[in-house]
Amino acid sequence: MGSAVPSNTLTNKDLEKIANTSDEWIYARTGIRQRSICAKDEKTHAFELGAEASRRALDRAAITADEIDGIVCATFTPDFFFPATACKIQHLLGCTHAFGFDVSAACSGFLYGLTIADAMIRSGQCTTILVVGTEIISKTLDWTDRGTCILFGDGAGAAVLRASDNAQQGILSTYMQSEGAFADILYLPAWGDERFMKMNGGDVYKHAVRMMGDAALKCLDKAGFSIENIDLLIPHQANIRIIRAMAAHLNVSMEKIVCNVDRYANTGSASIPLALEDAWSDGRIKEGTIVVFTSLGGVFQASLLGLFFLLGGY
Repeated sequence: MGSAVPSNTLTNKDLEKIANTSDEWIYARTGIRQRSICAKDEKTHAFELGAEASRRALDRAAITADEIDGIVCATFTPDFFFPATACKIQHLLGCTHAFGFDVSAACSGFLYGLTIADAMIRSGQCTTILVVGTEIISKTLDWTDRGTCILFGDGAGAAVLRASDNAQQGILSTYMQSEGAFADILYLPAWGDERFMKMNGGDVYKHAVRMMGDAALKCLDKAGFSIENIDLLIPHQANIRIIRAMAAHLNVSMEKIVCNVDRYANTGSASIPLALEDAWSDGRIKEGTIVVFTSLGGVFQASLLGLFFLLGGY
């Protein structure tokens, strides 16, 4: 695993000077205290954050760029329509033998990327794949709209996946579903004068709690597990109210939930890898740890069940 966030931190107190809001109002409703935001004068690119996270992951995996067969990058804030963000990351890393393409599945993108990479490895097409989630969401926000600008941050996370002979370790099952009927409750226009993120917060909350929980249960059922079998649940870091309500929906103790939304806010496709790295660094993930990831973004939902088997140090 590897991660990267901008050095510039925007606190709730800072937001009081920008939008009609307060530190108390934001924290009570979201659990967020601060977020990392790319400074406007730095012109940082999503592919640069993704490459930085990827370098750290490669170093920790003790593998070289030449060993990477492919790069799957999840992002809904690409720097270009094309070339793919994955190809820009490939160039910065020097992965000259690797293919690269992007996945656009909003905040669920990292789990979609893991699912694709897992399938390609299982089919024998690849041995080692780099999966990246990278976002600069700050450039999509209307900073006068407190319904959206308080919720998001910028960041990137990366994971190295490598083939194993042991079918009982790694990714045990995945579940994905799309609900196109909900496309108008959370969206980012591609064209027009106001290309800002639009969201109906109430509807997102209502659907996120149910859909993330149900996706997790369906994923567990596919693998022959129950919710009681898991050691950790790593949800998309949308806000603390959604996370707590989902935990109650699943009857899972908050002690099993990995949450860092207070420090990073919602970083889209980077949120799950950022939370995963935190859990790994804190020693909550060890050999044999059973983890469920679940996410909802836009009209996409996904859940993934993994059993971790660690080789070497982190």
